Amino acid sequence: ADRSAMEDITATILRMNNGGNISFSLNISADFLYSIKERINFMLEGDILMPRSRTAMKCLNEKYSCLWPKSPNGIVEIPFLISEKYDDSERSLILTSMKDFETKTCIRFIPRWSQVAYLNIEPRFGCASLLGYVGDKQGLSLQRFGCVQKGIIHDRDQYVKINWENIHEYFAYNFDKKDTDNLNTPYDYSSVMHYGKTAFGINGLETITPIPDPSAPIGQRNGLSDIDILRINRLYQCWNYFK
Repeated sequence: ADRSAMEDITATILRMNNGGNISFSLNISADFLYSIKERINFMLEGDILMPRSRTAMKCLNEKYSCLWPKSPNGIVEIPFLISEKYDDSERSLILTSMKDFETKTCIRFIPRWSQVAYLNIEPRFGCASLLGYVGDKQGLSLQRFGCVQKGIIHDRDQYVKINWENIHEYFAYNFDKKDTDNLNTPYDYSSVMHYGKTAFGINGLETITPIPDPSAPIGQRNGLSDIDILRINRLYQCWNYFK
């Protein structure tokens, strides 16, 4: 297959993981899918490169082992660089999203000058990041025209029905249950991390049906939900931001 075509279609599939209503068509040959499967597995599941999951993970089996350091004043500073490949409006939207964190949590995104550990934000393939704090330069992929627009286990099957028959076989692993820590918060249909109803669907078919109300909206991308904010504040112990 042509490399540029492979990159385009891989990126399109990756965008589905961001909860949009982009559907997957069976018109794409199974052979082609198999040829790119390993690339997709690298970045796709849970918007996280390694390890794979969607909520507050038990990092290396040690709680708080992958958190960004907190200063004595209780603020968590995360240095960042934004690629020049973004236009002014995209850059502004990224910065606005960062401000959303800053007004509701103890996390502060600061421009990087010489820090060893920092986020390197680039429009690569899809919307994905390494998990938590790595300790040096770590990539955060925010693909243009897909990610730059303003996961949940519990006992998942009490809250949503997974329509396995509507999910393409190559992407069914994205719906596997994982061992997570949701920080004693309820299931959150409105989380910015929740998949949309047709995520990874065959020809736009519904893959996730909310229970008990199938019409309940899921997969919003307007901003952090109240429970998203609560989880961040509990995880980083942002005591001054608890309501």
